[in-house]
Amino acid sequence: MIDLIPSQKKGKLIIFSAPSGSGKTTLVHYVMEQVPHLTFSVSATSRLPRPGEKDGVDYYFMSVDEFKQKIKENAFVEWEEVYENQFYGTLRSEVEKIRQKGDSVIFDVDVKGGLNIKKLYGEKALAVFVKPPSLAVLEERLRHRSTESGENLRKRLERAAYELTFEERFDKVLVNDDLKKSRPKAVEMVRHFINQN
Repeated sequence: MIDLIPSQKKGKLIIFSAPSGSGKTTLVHYVMEQVPHLTFSVSATSRLPRPGEKDGVDYYFMSVDEFKQKIKENAFVEWEEVYENQFYGTLRSEVEKIRQKGDSVIFDVDVKGGLNIKKLYGEKALAVFVKPPSLAVLEERLRHRSTESGENLRKRLERAAYELTFEERFDKVLVNDDLKKSRPKAVEMVRHFINQN
């Protein structure tokens, strides 16, 4: 009689998407501190690093040409040209490397990217839309960051208004009006999903 060893269960996918400034990154970091066996999927981008950002930790920084080559090679599970020649994407190799270990993958991605991952992985993925209380609050948060010029701020707010129209296509919506309330809600959503068969 042959003893069959059950194959290790592949990890699930947890997607946090939101307009820029909604607080998704803060929520993702908190969820990772609270939930074991969650590994962050480092995205690739063609934009330049911001002060303090490290290659391979915050993003995989690539030139525009390198990024376009990876698109041709079908190396991404999702990618998006957010602004002209400013690409963001999730490398398929990164996702599968984490899942093969049995860890679940957590993503901090833009709205369209999140929906693309959900479409690809279906029931194995939980797509959470982090919603700001209002566009006015979002504008205040982005101004407070002081990382955007007036023109960039305007572009981000236009994009945010557009991205808010995708809310109903996500599995869960989390209104991030108060971090003290939003953090435990996010943890509960993730724990519940991971513990389902």
